[in-house]
Amino acid sequence: MCGIVGYIGQKSGVDVVLGGLEALEYRGYDSAGLALVNDDGGQVFKQVGRVNGLVDAVNTEHPASNLVIGHTRWATHGTPSLVNAHPQSNNQQTIFVVHNGIIENFAELRERLQAAGYNFTSQTDTEVIPNLIDYYAKQLPSFEAAFKAALGDVHGAYAIAAISTDEPDTLYAARLSSPLVIGVGEQEHYLASDPAAIMAHTKRVIYLEDYDVAVISGNDVDVHNLKHNRHAKPKAELLDYDNEQALLGDFPNFMLKEIFEAPATIRSATLGRALADRSLVKLGGLENVLGQLKYIDRIVIVACGTSYYAGLLGEYLIEELSGIPVEVHMASEFKYRDEPFSRGTALLAISQSGETADTIAALKKVEDYGVLRLGIVNAVGSTIARMTDAGVYCHAGPERAVASSKAFIAQTTVLALIALHLSNGNTKLFKPLLDELDALPAKAQAVLDNAGRIKAIAEKYARHRDFLFIGRQYAYPMAMEGALKLKEVSYIHAEGYAAGEMKHGPLAMIDKDFPTFAIAIDSPLLEKTISNIQEIKARGGPVIALATQGNKSLEQLCDDVIYLPHTMHETQPMLQAIAVQLFAYYIATARGFDVDHPRNLAKSVTVE
Repeated sequence: MCGIVGYIGQKSGVDVVLGGLEALEYRGYDSAGLALVNDDGGQVFKQVGRVNGLVDAVNTEHPASNLVIGHTRWATHGTPSLVNAHPQSNNQQTIFVVHNGIIENFAELRERLQAAGYNFTSQTDTEVIPNLIDYYAKQLPSFEAAFKAALGDVHGAYAIAAISTDEPDTLYAARLSSPLVIGVGEQEHYLASDPAAIMAHTKRVIYLEDYDVAVISGNDVDVHNLKHNRHAKPKAELLDYDNEQALLGDFPNFMLKEIFEAPATIRSATLGRALADRSLVKLGGLENVLGQLKYIDRIVIVACGTSYYAGLLGEYLIEELSGIPVEVHMASEFKYRDEPFSRGTALLAISQSGETADTIAALKKVEDYGVLRLGIVNAVGSTIARMTDAGVYCHAGPERAVASSKAFIAQTTVLALIALHLSNGNTKLFKPLLDELDALPAKAQAVLDNAGRIKAIAEKYARHRDFLFIGRQYAYPMAMEGALKLKEVSYIHAEGYAAGEMKHGPLAMIDKDFPTFAIAIDSPLLEKTISNIQEIKARGGPVIALATQGNKSLEQLCDDVIYLPHTMHETQPMLQAIAVQLFAYYIATARGFDVDHPRNLAKSVTVE
């Protein structure tokens, strides 16, 4: 959600910020803008819609500035419009602010400022910030003091960047429960809510922590933590990030590119970890907590969206392979529960971005419980990666499409490795599964080689309004993930159900216009799934089956069949994921939608 980019230094900050905003387009947004300060004062440019519209508007006037902030907005308070777009300013147009997050007490602050003579033109919660800074600037000796005083009044979550015409050599920033990093260059600094925005310029970054306030010039960064009332000497860290991976190449969009990266994703997730020739699983990220892991008797997984479905697969994997009981909770619900914990419980947080607000809140909830906190994230150096005691990176590389594809496959692969690791080799599946993980990239490629068949089937069903996805055991979370993908990118109503629940309600929906996508891969429960398919066909419902190569029996029963290579029951989800992602992708493109930027959605959900 939302994106922040800032620059202060010696070169054209306008070009830097516009380029950074373009790099953040994958996050999801509905308007964009930038503010700059130069010898002529301040200027603001805003556009509803894509960043390229903002680029055209700015390039028409060719403004120059070494101090610039920019923003891509995903509407929360107020509709997408020019007046609601960021940056927001004070009444005198001398203070400019961009903001990610939600100011929970903005209505109260607005009333207070209105009583003091301030006017408001937008519906946003953000507009109170520059006016609140202005209010304190009239009473306090410096802009920095006013900035901190304003933050003291604000309740909620935020990442804030602020500039003032009175201080053309300083960029101000603050963070609370919303990510913000400072990029370090030569006599210049960058600011971003996501390192992807500044990777073209530097890989040295300073991570801001909650309650940090940063005063940034071209040559220096001063960080003061408001909660602990202390100054910190910021330390720059080197990001492990391949900028080339974030380029589109010959693909028409990032979603298809990232689906086709599945074989490399599986290989990267297992490289140096799944050592089949030595019958060994080596997870370096867990080595410093090996002693604690020996005493874990319960694991609670918290995640949101696609990561939640990966967690459900992890529940099956960990319980089957290691025998440790697992519970999976939606992070947005978990943080409000009174959940009993013991020292033998580990909390495992899963998040592609590592910045998911609800998942971070779940981790904060157990800060004082004394439990082991583990993480599975894709973004190196992200908030969750730094909050947890230990964890395993996905190594999927940058994922630009809003709907997660390769990151989900990486998460599932990592969960299989963790399950094997926790088993200590005490499962008959240990060596076979290690061998199968080694063979899996080639099988993933075989699924991609069948993309033409999946496309033809998808286009046949592209005009339907409703869809049901069903599966059993490992295929049940995949049914929910398949339905989510279809909803996300094609806007078709879809539901994922356990196949055994058909007679408990969903069967009432079935008719000739309500197709079912049945995951009917060879497994001990295949016959039961076939019985469910027969129930659907008896009521006139069209059925697409996802089947194992060679199983021709389903062709007599189903309308269409997509075949996958044979693999172990435990690794089937990685191949099924590719098939359901391609199915959703080709339906969405047949309907003419922008698959990389689904409406109303954001890549990184950094507010509750």
